[in-house]
Parts: sequence; C-alpha cells; structure tokens
Amino acid sequence: MKRIVPVVILVIVAGIFIGIGLVSKGKGKGKLQIAVLPKGTTHVFWQSVHRGAIEASKETGVEIFWNGPEREDREKQIQIVEDFITQKVSAIVLAPNDDKALVPVVEKAAASGIPCVIIDSGIATDKYVSFVATDNYQGGVIAAKRMGEILGGAGKIIVIKFAPGSASTVNRINGFNDTIEKEFPGIKIVDSKYGLDTVETALQATEDLLTKNTQVDGLFACNESTAVGALRALQSSGRVGKIKMVGFDAGVLLIEAVRSGDIDSLVVQNPYKMGYEGVKTAVAKLQGKDVPRRIDTGVGLITKDNIDTPEIQALLK
Repeated sequence: MKRIVPVVILVIVAGIFIGIGLVSKGKGKGKLQIAVLPKGTTHVFWQSVHRGAIEASKETGVEIFWNGPEREDREKQIQIVEDFITQKVSAIVLAPNDDKALVPVVEKAAASGIPCVIIDSGIATDKYVSFVATDNYQGGVIAAKRMGEILGGAGKIIVIKFAPGSASTVNRINGFNDTIEKEFPGIKIVDSKYGLDTVETALQATEDLLTKNTQVDGLFACNESTAVGALRALQSSGRVGKIKMVGFDAGVLLIEAVRSGDIDSLVVQNPYKMGYEGVKTAVAKLQGKDVPRRIDTGVGLITKDNIDTPEIQALLK
C-alpha cells in the first residue's frame, strides 16, 4: 500500500503538467499573431497605418505586434523581420524600406510557412500573398498635372526625392517626371535631390537646391518628410507663394499649409486603409480564403478649394 501512494502521486503530478501543456498549446494556437512592420514609427503616416491595423485586429480577434525602426532604416527593419520569423508569428504585414534589400527575409518568411502581405511600397519578389498600396505612379501623375495647371504649362521646377530603393516614392517620381515630359513641354525639371528620411535632411536638401537654382517656379516633394522639409525651406527663404509647391501625404502641418496657401496642394493616400486591409488580408489568407493579389487603397488631391468637402474630410479622418 505504501508503494502504491507515491506512484499515484506521480501520475497525478504528471497529469497536471500535461494538462498545463495542452492548455498552453491551445492558447498559442487559438489566437493568430500578426506582425506589422512600418518603414518607420515617427511620421504621422505610419501612425495612421498603425490605427488601421489595430481596428482590423479588433474586428478579427487577432493579436498585433507593431514594431519598426524609428528612422526608416533598412538594416534595422531586416533584423526585426528576422526576429519575427524566429518567433514564428502567424503572418507578417510589411512596408519594405528597400525593394531589393528586404527580398531575402520575405522569401525566408515564405519558406518558413509565414505568409507576408506587402503594404505601401513594392518588393522585387513574388513570394508574398498580396500587395496593399496606393497606385504611386498614378499619384505622381496627379501631382504633375496639378503642377502643369498652376504654372500654366511653363516654368522651371525642382524635385525633392526621398531615398534610393524606396519603390513607392521612386514610382511617384517616375509618374511625375514622365507626365511633365510628355504633357508639359514648357516645364523643365532643372534639378533634384534626395531628401532622405528626416525633415532635417529634406530641409537641407531643399535649401541646397534653392541656393543652386535661383530661378525656380515650382517644387514637388514626394512624401511627408520631404514635403515638411521643403515647406520649411521655402518659409525660411521667404519664397513661400513665389514658388508653387505640390507635396505628398497629409500630416497636420501640411494640411494647415494648404489652408494658409503656403502649399498649393497635396496628393494624399489612405494609410489607415493600408494598415486595415493589410491585417484583414493576412487573416483571410490564414483562414484559407482566396485573397486579391493587388489591393489599391486609393489616391486623391487636396487643394484649398476642396479641403472642407465631405469626401476629403472623410479621407483625412
């Protein structure tokens, strides 16, 4: 009898630990974990993407892991993707900082059975399930047509680019340059420069161009950070209004500048929708559903004349 008691106790203890293990395993499988990686975390644009992802997570009951480099750093972003692969998250929603540098980790995720949804900016591989983004080339076309309109089809302009390898902004610049060349022969792009990933670097780049090119009629800046930097350069040089500016994206400062007339217009995306549709698409794929290979989140133009219309206000909010 004395020998039976220890055996019974061991069986009970073993049963408890097995039960705990099964419960823990069940919990791990019960809730999908979606990693959402922006290009950076500081700009308003990415904060809007985050809000969209959170809303989608509430609707679908999944857990969101939001992580990205503070600045738009490709090496840091690669490491974060690697970490999520190691953690074996259910899926990854990624805005790649570089269309080529991020290819190996996206393909590694796919090989590990982790589906990847690309948002905002394209990537040079087919190992993703869906691309959720603005038609950035068309955004550049819209900006060029607006520039041609406000300059009356003639003048000299400068272009503030973002960074090499960023597919979204490269496509915007291509759309802008191609349209100016084809449709507005009287307008000449006299110079351009990379503003890179901060307002400060974009400010410096714009100041350099304005110093080098004293006769400028228009300016195009292709994302939020370059637009804010360019705006500050125009303000500090006293050339606001004298140089017609078309920007891209819709931070609070930029919206106020459209209202005041410091910026003529902004081409705007829907970053909230990118985050929302990115997560929803990842969840649908994990549930075995067919998902679109491409989801266009839309693009529009904000001017002083239309900024308070219901359509534009709905987009901004």
